Amino acid sequence: MNWTLEVVIVPVSDIDRAKDFYARQLGFVVDHDTVISDDVRIVQLTPPGSGCSIVIGKGAVPHMPPGSLKGLQLVVPDVRQAHAELVARGVEVTDVQELGVNPSPTPDPLDNVGFVFFSDPDGNGWGVQQISSRAGSRLSNAD
Repeated sequence: MNWTLEVVIVPVSDIDRAKDFYARQLGFVVDHDTVISDDVRIVQLTPPGSGCSIVIGKGAVPHMPPGSLKGLQLVVPDVRQAHAELVARGVEVTDVQELGVNPSPTPDPLDNVGFVFFSDPDGNGWGVQQISSRAGSRLSNAD
């Protein structure tokens, strides 16, 4: 039996500001923006090539302090390219970092151990890791 992670709730203080950040600056696809009432709104966004989405909203999502989610992680085939794209989109992102020792020899020394980090406008923390063997096949299926 497959168990797939489909949605992660990301706590934000301003839905429109967060939607703009994730859609415009990160390039996430807006799957839907549903307003049920003045007190209930759900926005689902999906990173390109991902099988898991994020949800921001109010009313129909669990209450968590905005900015309290840390350690969310995206995987890309090329962390240098991801860094360049984030910088070009105006995202404050760390320099590329090599964390740890690569567990096996790879053509690119950053594979598995190359990371960049950023936060959304509320302070929810994200990492981007280079794993070309996994991310490359996902991205090619999305194109």
